[in-house]
Amino acid sequence: MSSSYNAHYTTPSSLPSDYAAISRYAAATAPHPSNSEQVDNSDCSDSDSTVEHDRNSVDRKRARPSKPLKQGIPSRPSAVTSENTPLLSPPAPRIEEYVDSEDSEHVSIRLQYWEECKVIVRYTLPVLGTHMLEYSLVISSVVSIGHLSTAALAAATLGSMTASVTGYSIIQGFVSTLDTMLPSAWTSSQPHLVGLWCQRISVVLAAILIPIGAIWLNAEAILLLVRQDPEVARLAGLYLRWSLLGLPAYAFNQVARRYFQSQGLLDVPTRVLLVVAPVNAFLNYFLVWGPAWIRFGFVGAPLAAAFSLNLSALLSILYGILFAPRTAWRRVSRRAFTNLGILVQLGLAGVGQTASEWWSWELVGLAASLLGPVALATQSVLLVSSSTAYQAPYSLSIASSVRIGNLLGEANARRAGIAANVSLLVALIFAGFNSTVFLVFRKSWGYLFNDDPEVVSLVASILPLVALFQIGDCLDACTGGILRAQGKQFTGALLNLSAYYVLGLPLGLWLAFAREWRLAGLWTGLSVALIYAAIVSVWICLRTDWQQQVHKVQARVEKDRVDDMHARSGGVGASAVA
Repeated sequence: MSSSYNAHYTTPSSLPSDYAAISRYAAATAPHPSNSEQVDNSDCSDSDSTVEHDRNSVDRKRARPSKPLKQGIPSRPSAVTSENTPLLSPPAPRIEEYVDSEDSEHVSIRLQYWEECKVIVRYTLPVLGTHMLEYSLVISSVVSIGHLSTAALAAATLGSMTASVTGYSIIQGFVSTLDTMLPSAWTSSQPHLVGLWCQRISVVLAAILIPIGAIWLNAEAILLLVRQDPEVARLAGLYLRWSLLGLPAYAFNQVARRYFQSQGLLDVPTRVLLVVAPVNAFLNYFLVWGPAWIRFGFVGAPLAAAFSLNLSALLSILYGILFAPRTAWRRVSRRAFTNLGILVQLGLAGVGQTASEWWSWELVGLAASLLGPVALATQSVLLVSSSTAYQAPYSLSIASSVRIGNLLGEANARRAGIAANVSLLVALIFAGFNSTVFLVFRKSWGYLFNDDPEVVSLVASILPLVALFQIGDCLDACTGGILRAQGKQFTGALLNLSAYYVLGLPLGLWLAFAREWRLAGLWTGLSVALIYAAIVSVWICLRTDWQQQVHKVQARVEKDRVDDMHARSGGVGASAVA
């Protein structure tokens, strides 16, 4: 969101600038100083991978037994069959639920909505746990660096902001393509495509990491060119160089998270972070403040974060090898270097959707800094508050993307539409809860972060706007997941660009400075931008032809099947030609 933490995606750059602004204020006032609709997602698999799939299909069911179906609701077949379905094809794996019945004539629509609500909430909770644990990694670094010196905290703020703008937002945007590819691939007749798409995005990310690494290695010179304080620029460059040790692991963790989540293993990242989080806190203390023989001081925090990211990657690999079913995996081959164009196309749209949002909040933070120390401290309080509140709807968006993608892969268009509608209703519930909390406790909320009466009073005056902001924010987050499940990242990018840069930011800046609404003007602009984006995106989601989305998935799967036949017969598949 702000110069360090985007409320819409959790990254290791989450909080330092928010706390830095509060610290600076406290010190200053102290008495003593392409259109994805037409995307052709094709692929092929070798004959040996087909054999491996046959072998591991049984393993998956043994490792993750299906839940019993609710009494009175018949089970669906595990794959959509027709006269064209190969007789020897293994059944498509799926995430068995109490619901998913296509016998809708005997199930009331109210019951279907209630059943889908339980599924969505069950998917959301482990994702929320993952994000909150990830949040703790950030807090550990903030606390450890924040007590070193003002210059150290400012440098960490500048370094984390640079990392967000030039690195993490780009990676998140490209990895968002997996929200389209993986869930539907998992429940299709070719679940091994999950592993192949992960390999392909890894190839794309490996190429992207090269220019990102070059920027981070030369960050000090770049920051000096934009007239940053020499000492702060030096420390920020040092921060980024050490953070570079964890950048590949950060990218890998984003891919691994989607790999597990697409299979319904949403609690795996949470389990990994349950191990990593206390290790990270331990390392932050000892590497920054510990005994002389192990203490690194300022660089201890980015070093601890890098170690934690690599540990998380290692544990994810071990879990995938030792415990996770292998149905989704495919051996590494030259196929990982084919069909990268579609990932780049969707990835660039994902960057437009993700990075445009991140960067807009950087501009808001910069504008708030021009309004004085009280406004800056208040802005930091509001950003931290809305960032925390956003974790639930963002988790919901991921759960919705997984659930809808799985249903599309199962050719269950009706349930996919119900899941989308239920997700929107749950988002409204989250928005109502967040708004109520902010309104009820608005007069005392500021005391959680600062004891200055002027800051607390300003926080209380703007929290009603933040409460209004929650409605658009929660709905926009949820619709983002629904759009990603359909491969409509380009639509999301256009919405964000128009909402923030055409409407929200110009309006907010005009109200803040020309009309002298100050900080309230900035948040009015943000609220208008998010409400506009929410209205348009909800309208798009409600008008979605889910049967058409199923046909798109089936076309991808059929093309993959044809390519597989070409590969086994020694011919050149269509996707190889592409």
